[in-house]
Amino acid sequence: MIRVREYVDAEGRSRYARWFGRLPAPAAAKVSTALYRIELGNLSSVRNLGGGIFESRINFGAGYRVYFGKDGNALIILLGGGTKKGQQSDIEAARRLWRDYKQQKKQEH
Repeated sequence: MIRVREYVDAEGRSRYARWFGRLPAPAAAKVSTALYRIELGNLSSVRNLGGGIFESRINFGAGYRVYFGKDGNALIILLGGGTKKGQQSDIEAARRLWRDYKQQKKQEH
């Protein structure tokens, strides 16, 4: 089983948690289901965006997306979420957070 964790920055903030907390209940349920499938290894709705960033597309409502990085084969780091409309800026933010995550991990070791 793949472990899924949120990226928390140096100030203790999670961009993913802020986004998820504002979702309407039906959308939050769809996102939770998509993440559960990813935990089980089902990456059928996942697209590799390059640079270590991936996008899980959820065909519901506004076209929700979850952005994450893969740290090895058994760990997913949630970087954020959004909709089709804000996709480009959400991807840029995810790339920035992924660089921060890798830098933070490097400093810990």
